Amino acid sequence: MEDTCPKGQLTRPDYADHDEPMNEVVQTGSRRSQRVFHRMRLQALGRSHEGRRFREICETLVVSAHGGLLNLRHEVDNGEMLVLVNPETQEEQECRIVYLGESNNRGIRVGVEFLTPAPHFWGIDFEVAPNSSRSH
Repeated sequence: MEDTCPKGQLTRPDYADHDEPMNEVVQTGSRRSQRVFHRMRLQALGRSHEGRRFREICETLVVSAHGGLLNLRHEVDNGEMLVLVNPETQEEQECRIVYLGESNNRGIRVGVEFLTPAPHFWGIDFEVAPNSSRSH
């Protein structure tokens, strides 16, 4: 099978189903901010593929100042909105689903983008690229 992902794009971390903590920085050339492997439980609120409201506890895989990759048990549609709630701070962030990935034993991998950058939402200090005002 041919690799069609751009260089540096995270597609399938085979170790994402392990229970060890992850806090490794992922460096990529064309990102607005760095991505960090960071496992964190948080609450997601949204509408399922069938249009029903849901609220679930989910887990992140990779995070950045502009969004993240997480596992959701509910089937969702690309382009739909979610609200993520940080359980430690109760901060809420509205985000858009921008990627639907593979299913695994913990749900579907879902990439989300914050409507406005939130570098402190995850409790991590991110280095934001100087040209981070461009849209992606």
